[in-house]
Amino acid sequence: MAPIITPGQTIGILGGGQLGRMMTISAKEMGYRVIVLDPKPDAPCGQVADEQVVAAYDDAAAVQQLSEMTDVITYEFENVDINTAKFLEAHAYMPQGSELLEITSDRLREKATLASAEVPVAPYAAVSTSKDLDEGLQLTGYPAVLKTASGGYDGKGQYVIQSEDDAEALRHLLTGDRPYVLEQWVAFDKEISVIVTRSSQGEQTMFPVGENHHENNILHHTIVPAKVDDVVIDQAKQVAHQVADAVQLVGTLGVEMFVQADGTVVVNELAPRPHNSGHYTIEACETSQFRQHIRAICGWPLASTSLLKPAVSVNILGEHVGDVLESISEIGEANIHFYGKDAAKQGRKMGHVTLLADTTDQALSTLTRLNIWPTLDMKETTT
Repeated sequence: MAPIITPGQTIGILGGGQLGRMMTISAKEMGYRVIVLDPKPDAPCGQVADEQVVAAYDDAAAVQQLSEMTDVITYEFENVDINTAKFLEAHAYMPQGSELLEITSDRLREKATLASAEVPVAPYAAVSTSKDLDEGLQLTGYPAVLKTASGGYDGKGQYVIQSEDDAEALRHLLTGDRPYVLEQWVAFDKEISVIVTRSSQGEQTMFPVGENHHENNILHHTIVPAKVDDVVIDQAKQVAHQVADAVQLVGTLGVEMFVQADGTVVVNELAPRPHNSGHYTIEACETSQFRQHIRAICGWPLASTSLLKPAVSVNILGEHVGDVLESISEIGEANIHFYGKDAAKQGRKMGHVTLLADTTDQALSTLTRLNIWPTLDMKETTT
């Protein structure tokens, strides 16, 4: 039986970004001490943790130090050095293990894992040479998407192939020394996500399905409940359960899916930690995804994920910060979260705003009226 980590003990977090910050806030409210490992001094998570170990993720001495100072270890992003994860799995208590990180840090491994578990995914092929691309396109047809097998986020390292000319323009990347995954383009009506949590004791919960809208490949806002019918909701939750089983989940997992025109879902990507689309849970659910994650890794019983009220959560990017700060007096009941990042760069996630209302349409209308995200009219994205 997995141990119960009790308040007063210490949680270690690999990664000092905003997800670690919000994990830490929940952990501190529950009475835990928190130590974070991150190479950047004064990282967002380090600002609220009890202590920050400033070192690279593959710094053996720092990782050893973290293992000796903590009672349980988790991570806030999937690009942790895998040797670090394996060391901590062997020499400390990291209930999530290293295998989930290995799976989700490599798109080819992730696709193979899902396909072997009969989870619906788009047809795909491994590509590293120009010849591989030709063979892969025979499988996927046009359009298709070429993605780096590792690294990349918010659309980075992804290339849409609409025609032979597009394929020709990408051949210089395919030198044989870097793996890519080629996926068939999925013609989808909506993008949704399910956040599933499984504790070290084996208990599992899911949060309400969110409907996600992107701008320039970055999540712009999430609507909850998703505007899809109950058949899609049930199917999405069943698929998320399949995924959790396939990866032997402990902790929290974000499962991103496409909803096709016929109502069937296809899994796009996995995130082995609390997810950007789940930020609404902080105010809109009985238990936030961050508190649930802490409960899960510490062996506590999981809490209710019931939705208290419809909600819309919107990312604040670097280009939005000035407008948001100038609009504080107009925000009303909206909940603003800033992450403590040092530079407001174009496209960088700096915070988010969540608005609860009687209906999601009301929340969308209010956020559109505030006009602090002038690049997109959210009313137009709900169709």
